Amino acid sequence: MKWFLKTSGALCLIFSSTLALAASWPAKPITLVVPYPPGGATDFSARIYAQYLPKLLGTTVVVENRAGAGGEIGAEAVSRAAPDGYTMLFGAIGSHAINSVLPSKPKTYKFPDAFEGVSFGTAVPLVVAVRNGLGVNTLDELVSKIKETPGKITYGSAGVGSSQHMAAEKFQLATGTKLLHVPYKGSGPAVTDLLGGQIDMVIDTLTTLYPQIKSGKIKFLAVTTADRVPTIPDVPTLKELNVKDYVLTTNYGLLAPAGTPKDIVQKMSEAMQAVAAQKEVQDKLIASGAKAYATTPQQTEQLLLDEVKKWSDVATRAKVE
Repeated sequence: MKWFLKTSGALCLIFSSTLALAASWPAKPITLVVPYPPGGATDFSARIYAQYLPKLLGTTVVVENRAGAGGEIGAEAVSRAAPDGYTMLFGAIGSHAINSVLPSKPKTYKFPDAFEGVSFGTAVPLVVAVRNGLGVNTLDELVSKIKETPGKITYGSAGVGSSQHMAAEKFQLATGTKLLHVPYKGSGPAVTDLLGGQIDMVIDTLTTLYPQIKSGKIKFLAVTTADRVPTIPDVPTLKELNVKDYVLTTNYGLLAPAGTPKDIVQKMSEAMQAVAAQKEVQDKLIASGAKAYATTPQQTEQLLLDEVKKWSDVATRAKVE
């Protein structure tokens, strides 16, 4: 009986502390860890939310870039952070899901179990883009050229296991083609080499590629979304071009360390949803080729599971290690 009373007392104390933490949150600045370098699409999205969240939460929101290992370094740091609502991960959900299913990636934490889903923030289309000198003007011409020289046409990505890498693997499966992968340490260097003609193509986010559309050095052949994108209305979808089973967006969102009090998760999620509903935020994201897209914690958790399943299937079929 004494053991039971002591245990019950300890549990009550923990429960009371959790309630007190949730009730007083936030009482100090919140850090959003972006596990990629500054200037990328994830960083851009995180900084927009960090700009508007303080008005709703009543505290400062700071973006901290902790890049490396395809997002793993920053994600691991957040998974080990205190579950008190003051350190959260603003990441590319697909990348973390991909890393969790690739055998070659070190498993320093279990995704998505190491996190609480808070809210998605942004959805970004991917674009099939080629260098001008490749000599193709349509997707059909690109596919034909790849099939004529299997394993010769090069594509760049943000690294092994990145969303761009796996999007290209999915593209090869869907079109029956074989490309040569050139991994980089981020999308920026890959796009720089695409502009310079060192690689032939990329499948990358519209946010990353959109500033280059007027350069005249690259061509947009298709978007990966179900419908055409308003900012580039003349670019057809892969679905329109009869590429089957290929509808894809890159989603950026907010995760908290596992064990973060539900009340804190809910409050932060509601703040994210409120920011996403603001026209000024929507306009800023649309101008960059993205879309404000917020979800509840329950929806976020389900989408995390869906991402893991989707990329596990692609990795298995493409035999990606």
